[in-house]
Amino acid sequence: MSIWKRKPMALLLAEASESEKGLKRTLTAWSLVALGIGAIIGAGLFVRTATAAAQNAGPSVTIGFIVAAIGCALAGLCYAELSSSIPISGSAYTYTYATMGELLAWIIGWDLILEYAVGAATVGIAWSEYLNNLLVNVLHVSPIPYELCHSPFQTSTDGVSGIINIPAFFIVAVISLLLIKGTQESAFVNGIIVVAKVAIVIMIIIFGWHFIKPENHTPYIPPTSIFTDEHGVGHSYGGIMGILGAAGTVFFAFIGFDAVSTAAQETINPKRNMPIGILGSLAVCTVLYILFAHVLTGLESVEFFRTSGKEASVANAISSAMPGYEWLAQFVTVAILAGFSSVILVMLLGQSRVFYSMGKDGLLPKSFSDIHPKFKTPYKANLVIMVIVGLFAAFIPGDIVGDMTSIGTLFAFILVCVSVIVLRKTHPEMKREFKTPFVPLVPILGIIVCLAMIYGLGWTNWLRLIVWLAIGFVVYFGYSKKNSRLNNPKE
Repeated sequence: MSIWKRKPMALLLAEASESEKGLKRTLTAWSLVALGIGAIIGAGLFVRTATAAAQNAGPSVTIGFIVAAIGCALAGLCYAELSSSIPISGSAYTYTYATMGELLAWIIGWDLILEYAVGAATVGIAWSEYLNNLLVNVLHVSPIPYELCHSPFQTSTDGVSGIINIPAFFIVAVISLLLIKGTQESAFVNGIIVVAKVAIVIMIIIFGWHFIKPENHTPYIPPTSIFTDEHGVGHSYGGIMGILGAAGTVFFAFIGFDAVSTAAQETINPKRNMPIGILGSLAVCTVLYILFAHVLTGLESVEFFRTSGKEASVANAISSAMPGYEWLAQFVTVAILAGFSSVILVMLLGQSRVFYSMGKDGLLPKSFSDIHPKFKTPYKANLVIMVIVGLFAAFIPGDIVGDMTSIGTLFAFILVCVSVIVLRKTHPEMKREFKTPFVPLVPILGIIVCLAMIYGLGWTNWLRLIVWLAIGFVVYFGYSKKNSRLNNPKE
């Protein structure tokens, strides 16, 4: 029973042809760019920008976005090669199983829980913040009491302690149940949400530009210091470490671009269109992100984003610094709530796919791959995910889960870059619809940039990742290794 046993490529490709029958190549380069922009613009931009400015970089959060985009572009090219070579659900987990063996595949699958499940919890918490903003500033009713919409580790400026974040748990539960029922998100509604999200960003840039106060951008790169947040955790603020920390924090804003790479099987001429789709959507979003961050940090001071503007930061900054634009703050609140809901749906869907694949491989209980007789969805996996994500959303502060998502995803991206190098050596004959250029240079640069961002996230996040992986090792050696289908071929 080897922990380095690889899933045979022939078996994977057989599964791929079985599950991907009938897929038509209909996606053009422009439809991939649109898909990417829709997947990328979400909670990260509207929540993590203010967090990164407050905790790490001040106005130089814009440089953090450039660093994060470079890391994503390098990893994205590696994702495109793997997804066009091994077109099957399971994402980085499947790629690692084929290239580096079962133990590393397990580590990635366990790590992807940080990307999808904890990511969904982060967005759920942000949804809760904007719901309160909707109640107070749009519907003009009383907000949900502080103790019922915050984690027990949070205390308000008036000294009220949180107990449980009920709205965050509620939205996670509702969307999980929708996924079990198999309700497909209609392309029309999703299209409207994408247009609304992009429109918000462009309107804030255009209308907000006139309200930028130059003093808020001075100095652009703050001097190096340590900022201690309300949990007593110190963050590198200012200087190069502040920018790297900001890059790791706003990296959350780019999660979703790998959705482009999963569409390789439905793309016309993937050799040409995949890089256009991935790099094009990243380029458009990066330009929008830099302009958005420049305006947001110009509207209000860093101190504002650390105190009264910490929650629902975009809507609060507009209300505070842009007189006469209350309508824009209200529009932002409504559209962001809709946008966040669609992001949670995509993340929970991604998590259920990973659990489904791991259940089929025997690394998790087989029931995780059970399909509902009527709805044809992995309903048991969805229920377990609902409980895990719901507990994270209800009891852990948003800053902590957001950084855990970033570090988990960065770690997954590093293994994807390594997989490309390994697969080129072990299976040079394999059919690749798209080839990553300049291998091994591009994957190695991707690994270096992702490691730099992990370094910038600080020792508290490294510790959380190590503890998470340690729990994963206990589960693997206690259960998965014995039950793995690859190690028990008779079953």
